[in-house]
Amino acid sequence: MGRATRVIVGALTAGGLTLAATAGATATPDARPGPPPAGHDLPKMPVMRGNGGAVASVDPIVSQIGIDILERGGNAADAAIGMAGAVGVVEPYSSGLGGGGFFVHYDARTGKVETIDGRETAPASFHDEVFVGDDGQAMDFDTVVNSGLSVGVPGTPATWELAAERYGTKSLHQLLKPAEDTARRGFVVDEPFHEATVDNAERFAKFPDTAKIYLPGGEPIKTGAILRNPDLARAYRQIRTHGADAMQRGDMGKAVVRTARNPRTAPGVSVPRGQMTMADMRAYRALVKEPTHSEHRGLDVYGMPTPSSGGYAVSEILNLLESYEQRTGKRTEDLSDGEWAHWFAEASATAFADRNRYVGDVPGVPGEELLSQDFADERSCLFDEDAAMTRPVPFGEPDGSYSDCQSSTATTKVGSEDQHTTSLTAVDKHGNAVTYTLTIEQYGGSGMVVPGYGFLLNNELTDFNFTPVTKGVPDPNLPGPGKRPRSSMAPTIVLEDGKPWMTAGSPGGATIITTVAQLVSGVVDRDLPIGDALAAPRVSSRNGSSTELEPSLAGGPVGDDMRRRGHQVKEVYRLGNATGIRVHDRRDLEAAAEPTRAGGGSAMVVDPDWWRYSSRP
Repeated sequence: MGRATRVIVGALTAGGLTLAATAGATATPDARPGPPPAGHDLPKMPVMRGNGGAVASVDPIVSQIGIDILERGGNAADAAIGMAGAVGVVEPYSSGLGGGGFFVHYDARTGKVETIDGRETAPASFHDEVFVGDDGQAMDFDTVVNSGLSVGVPGTPATWELAAERYGTKSLHQLLKPAEDTARRGFVVDEPFHEATVDNAERFAKFPDTAKIYLPGGEPIKTGAILRNPDLARAYRQIRTHGADAMQRGDMGKAVVRTARNPRTAPGVSVPRGQMTMADMRAYRALVKEPTHSEHRGLDVYGMPTPSSGGYAVSEILNLLESYEQRTGKRTEDLSDGEWAHWFAEASATAFADRNRYVGDVPGVPGEELLSQDFADERSCLFDEDAAMTRPVPFGEPDGSYSDCQSSTATTKVGSEDQHTTSLTAVDKHGNAVTYTLTIEQYGGSGMVVPGYGFLLNNELTDFNFTPVTKGVPDPNLPGPGKRPRSSMAPTIVLEDGKPWMTAGSPGGATIITTVAQLVSGVVDRDLPIGDALAAPRVSSRNGSSTELEPSLAGGPVGDDMRRRGHQVKEVYRLGNATGIRVHDRRDLEAAAEPTRAGGGSAMVVDPDWWRYSSRP
């Protein structure tokens, strides 16, 4: 057990952290033989401050693995890879070997930010009407999700291998050992995991290899049970031993292809077959790319480029908030909660109008213009501080020629994107930083476990638009051969004077963009501590008919204020599940995770500042 947890447990026994004590696993492990489960005595801490390195994730087992790696001399990239491996074990419905993601890295030695695009790809046989039925209409979305046709070529193993070689100090063999051990030892199922299994039980039951793991005896695995997955441990052992080749050229990859092309289903169940081949597997590459870059109040904001839309949309939202200040003469930090919600909703709806029209895995994305303050200044002419814009908001013209107001009135409908992913972050004692968001798309992915290997396959190809979302308007996110579907994942690193100032990331489908932008703006524009900014109730407007508010906003004065301004308010239970680290300086790190959303997350540092967690009179 790493130093961070030893200190926390000491604080618990001293009576200083009673909240964390109630958040720890309390279920009684079942009586099945085997080693004790991993992390059953680890409490959850939403915020921790100290030095020596910091991590934040959705789960204390994951965060503890990251802290242990840092404590043993690993760097931020090492910690992120080890944590990502563990997430695939304890949060298998959100990410894993069968998925992909985006890795953003800051190198303290060079001062350079780079990204790795580990997004899944479509098979070479795909075309722009692959999801169109014989009747000329888009296929049923749920039918495609739970099928081999939704499965993209996984990119996660290749991402880990490339990140370890390019940025890490330890081998993949070392970094994935904790994940393998956790899969073998198992973990105690908590209530959120049980509830997620209940929600997915009907579709998991379609696939015997999935039901065997998550529906033992035909029922969703229960809270307090120990979930051990020896097949998944075997999969990690193969990746540790053979690297990404185990997936791209080995028996594991062949099993993935067989599962996608010929899904093994329960009696009487038939699902569409996929088109993936081993040639697609062998052709896969994780790609190093330059990040998106914008400036916000003297800080440098770096994010993920195409096929992600996250870097562009987050920056445009932040740029629009600055433009609104110029137009109104008001400062964001002085706004009432209702004014802030209105400003943010208008900025996010505008950014989504542009994202939907221009961003995808296609040539000619006007990235630099979408990131420019001049473009945001022109787009801000639609803003009215007293009334909501009519939805959907028209997209702009990022052509480099800007006046006081745009002339376009064309718009696009809003596509669909699911809500489930995971995000983690790490900063080491040398100042290296990583934010990594990874996914298998829908909660539970395609619903199909790869026989003999214990991991779920993604349904990432349903992130493509099945048909053009707006007749007569070019759609950059239609399927195509080898194409990577557009994503909203937005792992973000913010620098001040060339050094890390904060990191941010979140799951949540298209709400990732609004969650990350709100977190960054909360810290930068509203001067909130990162834990408070992360815990604050959220707003999301993605250029659909409604503006989403979490319950404490929707049912109170903010909701009333938004309705008076013309917003069609929709109350949603949860928006995002974020993590972040505020870097005050290299010896003062503040890690933050969710205090309550999705059961709460886990923030840890190598050497906590004891006085911050001691009882106070």
